[in-house]
Amino acid sequence: MFRCGIAYPRCRWIVPLLLIFAIIFDIIAIAATSGWLTDEEGKSHYASMWDQCHGRNDQWDCKSLMEFSWAQAVAALMIIGLIILIIAFILACVALCCTLNISLLPVIGVMLIIVAILQIIALIIYPVKFNEQLFEGHYYYTWAYGFGWGATLLCIGCAILFCCLPRYEDELTGLSKTKYLYTSA
Repeated sequence: MFRCGIAYPRCRWIVPLLLIFAIIFDIIAIAATSGWLTDEEGKSHYASMWDQCHGRNDQWDCKSLMEFSWAQAVAALMIIGLIILIIAFILACVALCCTLNISLLPVIGVMLIIVAILQIIALIIYPVKFNEQLFEGHYYYTWAYGFGWGATLLCIGCAILFCCLPRYEDELTGLSKTKYLYTSA
């Protein structure tokens, strides 16, 4: 009547789909112009990965953050992470969707660990250096900064999956019998 099991062949489609979401989240975080953080009123100061703006209503004075070396490092780490993530996605599609290439899975897992490390560093440098150099009160981190962390967490989860999937080659190919976690008669 009720059976609950793990269908490993679905991982061949779900894991690349998760990588697409990570790419989308990264693009949103990198391209967001509305800011990674905003002041507590949300009306007089906000800063994105690229610039910071002061003002009110339609009178905004925006300055580039790219004059600071820490902001350049954050931008470089996020963009390099995105490029590696896109390469990992292409390899994942080749390894899982076209033909099953088990030997590529650990390589993709290592690439995703590198992406996660780069992005964690960038997402920690930004608030620390912002608070050191540009802090003018209380700030709230916005949805764009959250998308950066979301992409990083997806990369960590997918890296674990890619490192573990080679142990289940028969299950991925559908050659083994489904193991049920729970069955009821």
